[in-house]
Amino acid sequence: MAQTTFQGPVKSINGFIGAGVGNVVSLTADTTLTVADHAGRILTCNDADGKFTLPTIIATADANGTDKFVGGAYIGIDDSAAGKTFISAAANDVITLNGSTKGGLAGSIIKCTVMADDKYHVEAQLLGSGTLVTPFANS
Repeated sequence: MAQTTFQGPVKSINGFIGAGVGNVVSLTADTTLTVADHAGRILTCNDADGKFTLPTIIATADANGTDKFVGGAYIGIDDSAAGKTFISAAANDVITLNGSTKGGLAGSIIKCTVMADDKYHVEAQLLGSGTLVTPFANS
């Protein structure tokens, strides 16, 4: 299907769905994510100790730790030991990966979706190693 260029007014009730190579954004350094540049896109990360700040859900809210996570993270390890699931606590607003006990090895996936005022639903399928610990924390 060809790329479409619009002229004149266009109304979309639920937005447009991005697809193709332009829908992938590579994060290589600490980044504050924005709705305009990152929402609905696939974000890849090649920064082992990167810090990625989610956009504040309500524009009038204080961006420092007011939005919390609701959900969980499963960290799988090799088949010689069982993986583990961690559920976010009520005050958690940080996910830290370390490439081992907290997950973050190549192939790990985190999906964050706005679910309500000050709440992000998080689903994480992480790959890790060693004695697993929660990747969730408070800022």
